[in-house]
Amino acid sequence: QVQLVESGGGLVQAGGSLRLSCAASGRTFGSYVMGWFRQAPGKEREFVAAIRWSGGSTYYADSVKGRFTISRDNAKNTVYLEMNSLKPEDTAVYYCAASNRGSNWPIVPYDYWGQGTQVTVSS
Repeated sequence: QVQLVESGGGLVQAGGSLRLSCAASGRTFGSYVMGWFRQAPGKEREFVAAIRWSGGSTYYADSVKGRFTISRDNAKNTVYLEMNSLKPEDTAVYYCAASNRGSNWPIVPYDYWGQGTQVTVSS
């Protein structure tokens, strides 16, 4: 069974940075797409970024392009989300997700989800 465990959330001032980590286990992830999503209070969950484990192609939501960077470490089976120039509107619970149905990249259905990590950006 796929397990995804996020870490790295916290409280940061506007303009600051955080790096989220997603430790993945239970599969060989070479064919997977890994994604980050977020959900703010009272809002729907939204896509943030995705990466193809094999090859490393990336895709970003317009709202984070140029500020966030998604990457992966094959040896550690870990996906990262480097977040810079954070804004109060980035405040949300951030979720890691995995998909083994990447044929329609970058828009893919996600089958596995982590428990989420809270990111709070103060103004």
